[in-house]
Amino acid sequence: MRFALLSDIHSNLQALEACLTHARLQQVQRFMILGDLVGYGANPSEVVDRILLLTEEGAEVLKGNHDAMAVAPPATATTIGDATALWTHNQLSHAQRHWLDTLPLSLHHDTALFVHASADRPELWRYVYDARAAAASLDAASHWPGVRYVFGGHVHNQSLYYRGAADELMLFTPQPGVAVPVPKHRHWLGTIGSVGQPRDGKPQAMYAVLDTDRAELTFHRVPYDHLGAANAIRRAGLPEFFADRLERGR
Repeated sequence: MRFALLSDIHSNLQALEACLTHARLQQVQRFMILGDLVGYGANPSEVVDRILLLTEEGAEVLKGNHDAMAVAPPATATTIGDATALWTHNQLSHAQRHWLDTLPLSLHHDTALFVHASADRPELWRYVYDARAAAASLDAASHWPGVRYVFGGHVHNQSLYYRGAADELMLFTPQPGVAVPVPKHRHWLGTIGSVGQPRDGKPQAMYAVLDTDRAELTFHRVPYDHLGAANAIRRAGLPEFFADRLERGR
């Protein structure tokens, strides 16, 4: 099975469509959406509708922390994130909010566990920024039968960890478009990056393809109209910071 793994779309319709087009050229068979469909960007309703169409093709979808905030935004906005969650909430229909609210926090497929953040208490939205956090996520995933792989988003960058000799966790830096062998005799954890808000200084969207038959993982970067997405944020009256972030990939 060839899975396209997409996360942290963040209401960026332009980036989502570019990644979907690219993924279909990779002959993927199923889409896995790992949370944060909304938040930050200008097109939350359109993104949710697009993902709903994907579910008719068999796509599976997880809830992210920004999806949860959009369903139930803070009563008092103290940050620009809080204010944007309220704006997003008001852009979504009751049916869209209900659907987001019912999404699961994890999905288990054979040897793979999919989460938005960490498998270690997914509801706490813990960031997997380093080897220690990756080890905690892998340890938690060991409670799921047969799991050798954990995949998530949340941190907006692409990384791959594996357990080497003496149970030591090793970091592998992936190169876009280059398939990485991920044999099942090891344990692996990958953060697949952000479709809609990359933060590594490059504006190209991020996603990954997992080939379970060949035991390979390929990280991708996809150019898209990031300037158009940034201008849509400005036209919507959202904070300039979010538009600037897309333009600079920060």
